[in-house]
Order: sequence, then structure tokens, then C-alpha cells
Amino acid sequence: QVQLVESGGGLVQPGGSLRLSCAASGRTFSTNAMGWFRQAPGKAREFVAAITWSGGSTYYADSVKGRFTISRDNAKNTEYLQMISLKPDDTAVYYCASQVRARCTVTAAGCYEYWGQGTQVTVSS
Repeated sequence: QVQLVESGGGLVQPGGSLRLSCAASGRTFSTNAMGWFRQAPGKAREFVAAITWSGGSTYYADSVKGRFTISRDNAKNTEYLQMISLKPDDTAVYYCASQVRARCTVTAAGCYEYWGQGTQVTVSS
């Protein structure tokens, strides 16, 4: 089992920045990738970004390219999501996920084994 704990959410004005963190514990030695998803009220959970654990390849949703940056610290078993130029449309609960199933894609929520509890990000003036 893997436990994921997100932190760093909060209220920020449009144009502002936030950095989310996700700390993994437990059977982290088998982690192949980690990702971020978000879910706004009344909407489906959507892919935001993902990173492979060995090579560090990154993937982004078109809506966040150029504004969000995903990174990881292998020694700390932690991934980060740096968000800049935030917009009201970015308001959502952000979830951390890890361990993509075999023959699956890093952009699909259903492909991940483990999930964090989520952290609220609110972009509002």
C-alpha cells in the first residue's frame, strides 16, 4: 500500500501562484509515475499533469501548459505542482495519484492505484 498526503492548497487571487506537494509513504519503491488531477463542483475529475518516476518525463493538460510545472524529489518520495498565473477556472479540489497500472496511460484517472485525500485550490478576488 501507498499513502499519499497533499498540502499547499488555499485561496489565491487571479494571477497568483501556489505550490502543491504530495508526500508518498509505504511501498513507494515500486512507484512508476505520479500525477495530479482536479475536480471542480459538478464536473468530472480531470487530468492536470503527470511525471514518470525514473526518467522524469512530464505530461500536461492543454489547459495548464505553460502555467503549471510538475516535478519530483525521488529521495523524499514527493511530487510537486507549481502553479502560476492562476485563473478562476483552476478552482477545484486537486488530487495526487500514484502507480499507473500496466498497459495504461498516465493521463487517465482510472489507471492509478493510489490517491490522496485532495486539497482545495480556490482562485478568486
